[in-house]
Amino acid sequence: MSKVTEIFASNVFDDRVMKSRLSAKVYNSLKNTIDLGTRLDPSVADAVAEAMKEWAVEKGATHYTHWFQPLTGITAEKHDSFISPSPDGRVIMDFSGKELIKGEPDASSFPSGGLRATFEARGYTAWDPTSYAFIKGKTLCIPTAFCSYGGEALDKKTPLLRSMQALNKQALRILKLFGNDTVKHVSTSVGPEQEYFLIPQELYDKRKDLIYTGRTLFGSKPPKGQEMDDHYFGVIKPRVEAYMTDLNEELWKLGILAKTQHNEVAPAQHELAPIYATTNIATDHNQLTMEIMQKVAKKHGLVCLLHEKPFAGVNGSGKHNNWSISTDTGVNLLTPGETPYENAQFLLFLCAVIKAVDDYQDLLRISVATAGNDHRLGANEAPPAVISIFLGEELEGILKAIETDTPYEGIEKKVMKLGVSVLPRFTRDTTDRNRTSPFAFTGNKFEFRMLGSSNSIACANIMLNAAVAESLKIYADRLEGAENFEEALHQMIKKTITDHRRIIFNGNGYDDAWIKEATEVRGLLNYRTTPDAIPHLMDEKNVKMLTEHKVFSEEELRSRTEITLENYCKAVVIEANTMEQLARREILPAIEEYAAFVAKTANAKKSLATDLACTYETETVKKLSQLASDAYKSLDKLAAALVKVQGAKDVIEEGYLIRDELLGVMDELRASCDEAETITAAKFWPFPTYDELLFGVR
Repeated sequence: MSKVTEIFASNVFDDRVMKSRLSAKVYNSLKNTIDLGTRLDPSVADAVAEAMKEWAVEKGATHYTHWFQPLTGITAEKHDSFISPSPDGRVIMDFSGKELIKGEPDASSFPSGGLRATFEARGYTAWDPTSYAFIKGKTLCIPTAFCSYGGEALDKKTPLLRSMQALNKQALRILKLFGNDTVKHVSTSVGPEQEYFLIPQELYDKRKDLIYTGRTLFGSKPPKGQEMDDHYFGVIKPRVEAYMTDLNEELWKLGILAKTQHNEVAPAQHELAPIYATTNIATDHNQLTMEIMQKVAKKHGLVCLLHEKPFAGVNGSGKHNNWSISTDTGVNLLTPGETPYENAQFLLFLCAVIKAVDDYQDLLRISVATAGNDHRLGANEAPPAVISIFLGEELEGILKAIETDTPYEGIEKKVMKLGVSVLPRFTRDTTDRNRTSPFAFTGNKFEFRMLGSSNSIACANIMLNAAVAESLKIYADRLEGAENFEEALHQMIKKTITDHRRIIFNGNGYDDAWIKEATEVRGLLNYRTTPDAIPHLMDEKNVKMLTEHKVFSEEELRSRTEITLENYCKAVVIEANTMEQLARREILPAIEEYAAFVAKTANAKKSLATDLACTYETETVKKLSQLASDAYKSLDKLAAALVKVQGAKDVIEEGYLIRDELLGVMDELRASCDEAETITAAKFWPFPTYDELLFGVR
């Protein structure tokens, strides 16, 4: 047995471990809860807790924690030891079913968006048996949901599970109409690709903007960036390869299916991609992946940057969300088959996604809206803020034939001939890939490419699951009462194609002409920034759909609107304050020091010969003085803009003020400082430059 197969999932209380440590009765009951959603028997919880504790203690664990995902964007955990006092004054290792099922962390310091008053501190964590417990360090981590004393969801897991439940319910209705009575459960699966940057720890420690905000707020472009396309899929540097090796091992121990690794487009940028997992588990795994990526980096003297745009002028980092729908019998409902034109079930599920994306394009945009992602979307490196779907030549042809009631002639499958006899011939796929599309069909799944690298994938999948569930509900309501199922099905597919053709676009999503066509001709939405997008979460149609499917309550939606905008405002205000501090305390003094040095040099030269030309010195001092003056004026404007932002009457107004006034001043300040960097001697500049940061790992 290889080392990989020995260590894989060695720190996970997975199905294999449960089967070996639980009685058949307990195991079968728990499996029914996991696979079919049946209610958990309390006696089963006691047996599972005992087995889980024994397994964890054997592996050296001393503590347990309910591991949850509050609305902070990261995970949270409170550790309790297994010890309990015994009558003889010693201790025993104990863990009950009650402790497994329910925890009680203080909820007062987690974002609630007004769901509870500050003094209402009680919150609950509830065991999620569909996601396996795991050991991290010496702690048994139990994935849980997190709710308030009143039962409102304060996390991202709870609405995700609700959305999966909603989609399962409606998908089963559709499958029964096609005679698929053996299917008991339908779930979505996700494979999130994770992009990131690696930079040396010693350089990171000298950049307060990276420490405070995760991105560089100042920095001029280096002479070489990504222009030569020589980093993408290039040879991985030994230091990075050593990091990736350790990272894979740590992820594999936790049962995370890390599969692909390579250099990305920008210098110092890389990617990791896993094999697909059920959406709930994939979300847990991605949160763990981001945490472990950063921990392992420190062991190698590196820092892993997960910000969407840590460096201006080179590509930022995204997280492609590869999403599909499958049955418990192993059928991928988005697989076209050999003859997709004749596969009515596939076409109906395809149309459900098309309808969902068009009807709820605003919710998909909202699901990826953050301050960091605003820098990336539409920057000729990531999809625009306008949502569209790429289907490819074959599916486009099929839908057109259905829409026009004409025969589909099909696409000839071509054999690739590369002109070298020793190279194998293979059949070319019937469609190309479109890397500029926000939402692309890629064979048997959809790739949602708008997520930022630091985003939790829960948000996007909640909205996607719920929107598709709504499409399927509408279809099921109509088809269940149809006199002629075949005719009603055909007309429904045809109507969907006609009504939602505007969302389908197979061209270049980076082209400005497309944005003009999308918004002015097709009427698609273009919410360019987070303040533009988030308030629409409370639009009547969105509230109606999400509450009817019981994914959110109206109060939970209102709280998330508040929290998301609040997080956006806090992030940008922290950036603005950091810029002000760096410019006043470090950059302006450095410019002045270098200008004084150059002026002193000029005076020294003149003392040697009065007619000696000092053109370089004179012009340099003039330029630096002008840039310092410009930066100082921008700092005054920045301070005034911050006062105005802080005086906003509510978080929506604050977001608009940041968008309309603060961000422009920040760009103005940066422009002056970055230009000054290009003419200031390196030894005078106060912190590491882009040259060092992007090319420092050798």
